[in-house]
Amino acid sequence: MEEKFGQEPSTLVKVVLFGPESTGKTTLSEQLARQYNTVWVPEYAREYLQNKWNNERKTCEPQDLLPIAEGQIRLENELTKKATDVLICDTDLLETKVYSEAYYIGHCDPVLEKYALKNTYDLYFLTYIDTPWEADDLRDKPNEREKMFAYFQATLEKYNRNFVILKGDKKTRLQTAIHHIDKLLLKYD
Repeated sequence: MEEKFGQEPSTLVKVVLFGPESTGKTTLSEQLARQYNTVWVPEYAREYLQNKWNNERKTCEPQDLLPIAEGQIRLENELTKKATDVLICDTDLLETKVYSEAYYIGHCDPVLEKYALKNTYDLYFLTYIDTPWEADDLRDKPNEREKMFAYFQATLEKYNRNFVILKGDKKTRLQTAIHHIDKLLLKYD
């Protein structure tokens, strides 16, 4: 049953946009997918939690995390089959683990934690908090951006993930990301 949280084998270069809410991950995911003529994996949690909010006026609860993780990896596995040389992921299970720990006093479901650490990616782009905050129904930590960024960075360091911090305007971030993805593509070519 747990295998539904694991990645299917792939030879694609996989990159993840990783970081606090409202730091430009989705915008950059879309731009990178266009740049590389590939697909990008949207953040499943946004759709799942927006539907929950619209229907029940409830926010994320601990019991939502495994369905979110399952939906995220299912989307990733489906879109892996449609990608060209690179797959752009708007998030991953490690990000879900970070939010679980941040919101639920350090707790993370053992199954979520296992696959957050087991699933692999070639590069993480850690998005800095120098983008303007944009409120919506789901975002709720405008005053904790520095703390959350530090937590995301510490997580990548703790688990020895390959990452690059993206700062600056949209154009600068895009150029930096393209530079690093191009290096990866040359390395695996």
